[in-house]
Amino acid sequence: MSRQTARYLTERAYRSHYCVGAFNITNLIQMEAVIDAAIRKQSPVMIQTSVTPTTFLRPDVLAGVYEILARDSGVPVALQLDHCRDVNLCKLCIDSGYSSVMFDGSSFPWEENIARTREVADYAHARGTCSVEGELGLVGGVEDDINVDDDASHLCPPELVVEFVRRTRIDTMAPAIGTAHGVYKTDNPNIDLERFEAVEKQLNGRRLVAPLVVHGGTGLPESMVKKLVALRAAKFNVSTELKHVLLDTTARYLEDHPNQYNPGAVDREVRTAVTNSVAAWMDRLGSTGKADERHK
Repeated sequence: MSRQTARYLTERAYRSHYCVGAFNITNLIQMEAVIDAAIRKQSPVMIQTSVTPTTFLRPDVLAGVYEILARDSGVPVALQLDHCRDVNLCKLCIDSGYSSVMFDGSSFPWEENIARTREVADYAHARGTCSVEGELGLVGGVEDDINVDDDASHLCPPELVVEFVRRTRIDTMAPAIGTAHGVYKTDNPNIDLERFEAVEKQLNGRRLVAPLVVHGGTGLPESMVKKLVALRAAKFNVSTELKHVLLDTTARYLEDHPNQYNPGAVDREVRTAVTNSVAAWMDRLGSTGKADERHK
């Protein structure tokens, strides 16, 4: 098991009607916590790094730690670069040992999105150890250095999905359906389930071409999460929640222990809190106990 691509994990999830969680981390403590949760829940899992922590911590360092932790975990684990608009950084991560990358060309014109995404996909596939995610439509909200206001966001046109996937040769597909990065401004976000279902039927109605990905998991009502999983979402991204858990846990510890200067104690508290958060998502997505499940 251990090291796997996003395509492998999402195809397994799709065929067995569950969803694999993809959790964005900003440091190595969180990476360990995500894998701790996967071991506890015996769940496949994806670790994701957005552009800022990737460049800050370095792709080769992140990929090296991932290889060791995944190898020792006994569960299938993927490492993906998330929401990258830089073709060269995608290639660097592929060469460094990432098992998946997402090229986000959603803000580019149609043909440019296709051309750049295809360049990354061809590069990854030529090496045989990495899968590629693409995006159509523009997800609103804030993710790392990407900030898309509500007026600029737009939804995925279902009628273009098949052509987009065929021309880009991506392995997994992220359609914009009204989910958002960051914190939702309402308790009842307007998620276009009919659009998601239409995209799924257009793309995978006859045979599985590219499993679908949902971005913006933090703050979605559990009922909405379950509806999307039932509609065959195969990968669910969670980022902001892990940032909040990290910072809130650190703040509480410092408030409760004002005279202790023990970074290791803070790290342990953060690791436990992040592990619990990720484990709850695995139950929610139905991936608990699926680590050893074979293709059906």
